[in-house]
Amino acid sequence: MAEAERIIGTPDIPEAAGTEPEQSASGSGEATGRSEQGERAAKDERTSSDEQASPDEQRPKGKRKILVLFAVAVLAYALDLVSKMIVVAKLEHHEPIEIIGDWLQFNAIRNAGAAFGIGEAFTVIFTCIAAAVIVVIARLARKLYSMPWAIALGMLLGGALGNLTDRIFRAPGVFEGAVVDFIAPKGFAVFNLADSAIVCGGFLIVILSFRGLDPDGTVHKD
Repeated sequence: MAEAERIIGTPDIPEAAGTEPEQSASGSGEATGRSEQGERAAKDERTSSDEQASPDEQRPKGKRKILVLFAVAVLAYALDLVSKMIVVAKLEHHEPIEIIGDWLQFNAIRNAGAAFGIGEAFTVIFTCIAAAVIVVIARLARKLYSMPWAIALGMLLGGALGNLTDRIFRAPGVFEGAVVDFIAPKGFAVFNLADSAIVCGGFLIVILSFRGLDPDGTVHKD
């Protein structure tokens, strides 16, 4: 009997049944974990790269708004120029025209100072300031991607050009010419459409700056 058992032998029993599948599952889980960690690392790297991007790379893509700026400037300049031509031809040296009783009148005057009759003794200085404003706006136009800024700068440019034209071409001489004003509200200084465009453009720029919007289209949030 013992001899028979020795000859037949004891059947081989598979060692640790199910061990290999468990190892396979474990290896698959580790691979999945490593893959997820790699994806998270790549995502963190992209986020860090985006945060470190330069302002030029973060700027919204799109066409510059130069055409809008110059279209607004041409419109403001044309309205101011035409209105002054009409005032000089029809209203100067005549009685004021009442628009809303005595609350609003058209009364032609010549103003050698700045907007609203300020600083009449510094005509040349105001002429230089107007020219400097035009140069600054032209430089800003190269990196202009914001529509509101294009409108605001266009109004400033058109208004500055309108009054600068008077400074150069009207009496008493070049760079000393008096600006034609004619809008006369009751209890307020007399002004013209160029002054209105400058004030509106400046007011819009203050609002845009307060909201954190830059001319290049980027937004700064506090």
